[in-house]
Amino acid sequence: MTDVKEEVRLSDETAPSLPEAKSWLRTHLAQRRNPFNAIGEAAASRYIETLPGVDPVRWAEHWLGGAAEFAAAAERAEVDGDRGTALENWWQAYQFAFLGRYPSPIHPAKLAAYELARTYFARVCELESTPVEQVSVPFDGRAGEGDSVSFLVARPPGSGAARSPIVLMWGGIDVWKEESYARGRLLRERGFATVHIDKPGVGQSPVLAGPDAERQWDPVFDWLRSRNDLDADRVAALGLSFGGYWAMKLAHTHREHLTAAVNWGGGVHLTFQPEWQEKSRNASSYLMDLMPARARIFGGATFADYVARCPELSLLDQGILDLKSCPLLLVNGKDDQQNASADIHLALEHGDPKTARLFPGGHMGSGPVLPTIVDWLTDRLGRPATEGN
Repeated sequence: MTDVKEEVRLSDETAPSLPEAKSWLRTHLAQRRNPFNAIGEAAASRYIETLPGVDPVRWAEHWLGGAAEFAAAAERAEVDGDRGTALENWWQAYQFAFLGRYPSPIHPAKLAAYELARTYFARVCELESTPVEQVSVPFDGRAGEGDSVSFLVARPPGSGAARSPIVLMWGGIDVWKEESYARGRLLRERGFATVHIDKPGVGQSPVLAGPDAERQWDPVFDWLRSRNDLDADRVAALGLSFGGYWAMKLAHTHREHLTAAVNWGGGVHLTFQPEWQEKSRNASSYLMDLMPARARIFGGATFADYVARCPELSLLDQGILDLKSCPLLLVNGKDDQQNASADIHLALEHGDPKTARLFPGGHMGSGPVLPTIVDWLTDRLGRPATEGN
């Protein structure tokens, strides 16, 4: 898997009209839902109202205009020696650049936005009060695959000499390691270190999605065991949206490395069947390019590309569900239109007993979902030992 999509093919979906897109964006901003989880509300609202179009070029250029505005403010603050203001403006520059590549860089204009987003995020990593470590480890990839795995390591504030328990985090087809960093804030406040990685087929992942793509995590676990400041005996996996699938798979295939795992909104078996994909291809919870973004994880671009490959991910058909696993929490919204919430019921009929919670609402659920997950992980990993204990 590389960052550059050499060939660009047109989507087989109908793009939303500009009024439809603005309405969707306003609603998601008001609810602070993806892609507006951590952006400045006033500036985002202003750019929603002036959005000129939803085609990739105008979309990316518009949001990158906001990114440039904040990047310039960040540079001025750095000249003035105002670290806090610089950090906040770099953070907003990154948020706007992320919107420029949203949901996926299937066009060169969106790819350029993704590259800028990573550049701005690197400045955030440097200026955070607890700096974020950017790590790259060798990966023994196959022909055509990458040769390294890149991830971010964020430690809890004031961790000192304590060995922090670890939560590995990743998102789905549009929330990548930079975006999952904001979701990990509550975990870090509880004393966990968070490690952020791109799931197979997105971002800087070295592999495309496939039946054995979980091998990309092997060198990550090796790296964790080499560290003296992180507790490799207390490690959890937290996968968001499509990424929940990989957390659930690792709970079985890599259970010797994991204390617990959480599948938050990911598929298991039913989600990957052609019938569900036909039903979910125009899910209202997604603004645009759902199928191209899904297909891209396999190296494709269309609904046909995706539906031809996604059944091979079924954990039931792979025989994974009946294997032993580490403790598992399954969470989703009961009315999810993107991934079948019925997959939770199916999973409960196989393998070791599991914990499950369905929340109101659609994809990922609404209400205190993240606090519930963090509480469950705290119960299983415990808090870090304090210095001197």
